[in-house]
Amino acid sequence: EMIVPEGYIRKRSSTVPFGYEIDEDYQGYLKPIPEELQVLDEVSKAVHRQEISLGVGVDWLEAETNRTMSRMGLKKYVDKIYKKPNSLLDKT
Repeated sequence: EMIVPEGYIRKRSSTVPFGYEIDEDYQGYLKPIPEELQVLDEVSKAVHRQEISLGVGVDWLEAETNRTMSRMGLKKYVDKIYKKPNSLLDKT
């Protein structure tokens, strides 16, 4: 059983999620990029509080990290983090 460093996540698909990168030393896992995750957290909070739009959010992410994320991707992330409980739309 491989001991994986803290914060690493299992790679679930061919896409590398925002805030992570491939680490050749840990096959099947992705290494967190703290700076990117920090920005993503700030942007998500602001979107959730409706202080900024998704469009502004993705521009902010790209400006700060040079990585792109789609509006849909950001929306899904925000919805996942700030899950509204017992919504009929939840497909869990």
